Amino acid sequence: MQTESPVSRRHLLRLLAGGAALAVAGPRAEAAQARMTRLIEEAQSLPTTGGRIDFISRALIGAPYRSYTLIGGPRKAERFVTRDDVFDCVTYCEAVLAAALVRTPADYDGMLRRIRYRDGVVTWRQRNHYFAQWCDNNIANNICARVGMPGGFSIDKKLYWMPTLGAPRMAVAAIPRASLLANKSMLATGDVIAFMSPRPRLDYFHTGLIVIARNGEPRLRHAAQSRGRVLDEPLARFLGANHVKAATVLRPRERHDAATQVRWPGFT
Repeated sequence: MQTESPVSRRHLLRLLAGGAALAVAGPRAEAAQARMTRLIEEAQSLPTTGGRIDFISRALIGAPYRSYTLIGGPRKAERFVTRDDVFDCVTYCEAVLAAALVRTPADYDGMLRRIRYRDGVVTWRQRNHYFAQWCDNNIANNICARVGMPGGFSIDKKLYWMPTLGAPRMAVAAIPRASLLANKSMLATGDVIAFMSPRPRLDYFHTGLIVIARNGEPRLRHAAQSRGRVLDEPLARFLGANHVKAATVLRPRERHDAATQVRWPGFT
């Protein structure tokens, strides 16, 4: 995902070329695929999407962080990548969510395509490059629903991170940090949370998954570039350490609703 540091010329060239992306191939990839198959199968006994997200995401704690694992660019053919041995913050959420929503490992690739690409079409232009697009598209395709809290607001942002992406104008819905902490009981295990960027032309700077601890406190499970791995930490600590002012929260639907396009009352 886009980070808060300025995009260097070197990184921009890597992105334009589809740079540093690695294909799923060889013994390591086969082991990773076998692990995801096992996790999908073992999670089937859990009755809720949130429970399966907790189980699968916990099993991946400690996996290394790596940026630029997706392959494709405006002048480079897009390739569908399913590796699950390394993650950035977005691919971690995507992999866990896709695995939690399917009933069999054979359905995993199709679900991941629906989550990562608009209309599930594997092209560079259809990829959800901005997380605001990710949110809108995964609400539209009925995979997630937006969670609202008191004091929620919307910011109209003209996004501009890469020249080749153009400058889309998007309404970014967010919950103030104070409301998020005051209404933490409204959060649920499995929620996807994205942290709003203070930069005027960037939507979010990071994303992860919410897990509610036994004491009722929300924790953030995420692939952290600064720590170099997937880890679990108190949400309040992350909000304070990163001076988060607002966040967006999405709740994955139960998989029968995601499959049949049934709308949940109470969600937008």
